[in-house]
Amino acid sequence: MNTTTRRSFIKQTAAASTGVFYIAKTSWAAKSPGDTINMAVIGFHGRGQSHISGYKAQAKDGVRIAALCDVDSKVLSGGLDHLNKDSKDKIKAQGYSDLRKLFENKDIDAVSIATPNHWHSLASIWAMQAGKDVYVEKPVSHNVWEGRQMVKCARKHGKIVQTGTQSRSSREGIFEAVKWVQAGNLGKIKLARGLCYKRRPSIGKTEGPQTIPDTVDFDLWCGPAPKDELRRAKLHYDWHWQWNYGNGDLGNQGIHQMDIARWFLGEMALSPRVWSAGGRMGYEDDGQTGNTQIVYHDYEKAPLIFEVRGLPESAKSKNMDKLKGASVGVIVECENGYVVVPNYTGATAYDKDGKEIKTWKGSEDHFKNFISACRTRNKDDLNADILEGHLSSALCHTGNISYRLGQKKNPDEIKEQIKGDRFAAESFGRMAEHLAQNEVDITKDKLTIGPALKFNPETERFTDSEEANALVKDKYRKPFVVPDEV
Repeated sequence: MNTTTRRSFIKQTAAASTGVFYIAKTSWAAKSPGDTINMAVIGFHGRGQSHISGYKAQAKDGVRIAALCDVDSKVLSGGLDHLNKDSKDKIKAQGYSDLRKLFENKDIDAVSIATPNHWHSLASIWAMQAGKDVYVEKPVSHNVWEGRQMVKCARKHGKIVQTGTQSRSSREGIFEAVKWVQAGNLGKIKLARGLCYKRRPSIGKTEGPQTIPDTVDFDLWCGPAPKDELRRAKLHYDWHWQWNYGNGDLGNQGIHQMDIARWFLGEMALSPRVWSAGGRMGYEDDGQTGNTQIVYHDYEKAPLIFEVRGLPESAKSKNMDKLKGASVGVIVECENGYVVVPNYTGATAYDKDGKEIKTWKGSEDHFKNFISACRTRNKDDLNADILEGHLSSALCHTGNISYRLGQKKNPDEIKEQIKGDRFAAESFGRMAEHLAQNEVDITKDKLTIGPALKFNPETERFTDSEEANALVKDKYRKPFVVPDEV
């Protein structure tokens, strides 16, 4: 967009203790809806490549990738070379290693964030304060508190913020199934179950600190998180399995299915009670998060149970377990049947005997939906507004909090602890059998079970554990501080 038709950009540096980087007014909402939207993609060593492709596909509709940002100079230079080589624009895309410098560019209208999880919230808030709309990958946050800060910031500054849970754009598929179930066609919902049965091999066991690639600005890579020594073989991707940066597969792949399960339940608040059990089973490596896990969200109308399995169906197989045809999906159990969502774009309903009743398929382009809402300036046009992203992400976080506060116990002790929760025993029994098939003896390699924590959905704080509340918010590293005032 031409700077002559933009609103003035206001930059204000605040005290380092607040963590506020920018306070800015809306950058371009007053422009004509037909004008070019200048996008920037932040972080594209992995998922960010899909962001680049998603916006390039909308070039004829007035979307231009004007900038790329990555803390790895090798990734950045390669991305710029590829993008500018293919571009027909006379003005080439700019490159940034520091997102703060990117946010100073008044010609950037919106940013698309695919960094590691620990950067999602701060990058989004700084971008919004700088007048940018935001598309941010899932989970939108690294903890419960900062997710709520993102919602506050979006509302305060009138920003369009889309969550990267693309199943929400399955309007003719999953959304129609949601409406059909909520209309009572299978009776009341008894249980919504999310599944993340996805192979996750060992990431290896290192001996001592590893060398940081010389192409990476490690201070910027760590950002809000502690700047610890690298204690895993790969800097990239395997951060998912360490608490300082990731949220395990519950917050990696599982957030998609957690979101769909909550969608069916129609819940717009966090659960009032949660517990989790599991472990990192079958191998010993540098990972910290569970590769085998159950999370129980005790909603009043019906529970939401989530199951994570990173090991295959057995020690002699590379295939993954399936439950009613799904391995990475959602099963909604109702009085008169059930619905299976086995992918991102469709669902099938069955009666009590497993006979197919109805099926739904179809999905829109999630990136295109974001761009469309940027033009209309109406958050309700988004398929996955930041509030939806916060709630589903936070369900993963509260489950992980219980798990992190847990103790190792033998199977009988775990059964005794969970016996009062509907469907829990059945889930645990199948998990125990799954581990046995992988030659894991849980009487020796004990599972961890966390406390059943009570939670206030209004304050988004635990009511019975200050130890749990200490994990609701991270301790940030200056100057990369998620601000109290957004």
